[in-house]
Amino acid sequence: RSYRYALYVDSWRQKVEKVGNLNYPAAARDLKLYGQLQMTVSIRADGSIESIELNRSSGHKVLDEAAKHIVELAAPYARFPDDVRKEIDILSITRTWTFTKEDSLATGE
Repeated sequence: RSYRYALYVDSWRQKVEKVGNLNYPAAARDLKLYGQLQMTVSIRADGSIESIELNRSSGHKVLDEAAKHIVELAAPYARFPDDVRKEIDILSITRTWTFTKEDSLATGE
C-alpha cells in the first residue's frame, strides 16, 4: 500500500523539481538568495491542488512564494491510480524545498 503512494509521491517530486528548475525564480538568482522551507501540498484524486501550506519559512518571502508558484505551475498532477483512489480522496505531501547556491531546486523528506 505505501509502495503505491511512494511511487506517486516520487513522480510528483520529479515533476515539481523539473518545473522548479525550469522556472527558477529570477529574483532569487539576482539577489543570491538561497535556503530551505517546508511545505505541505494536498492533492485531490483527480490531480488538482486542494491546498498549499507553508509549514516552515525559508526566511525569504521570495523563496516561499516561488515554491508555492512552482507547485501551481506544475499542476495538474497525475490522477491517483485506481487502487489508491479507492482508499483516499486527498493525499498530503510534506517536503523540504531547497533553493541552492547553484540556482537549482531540490525537494527532500
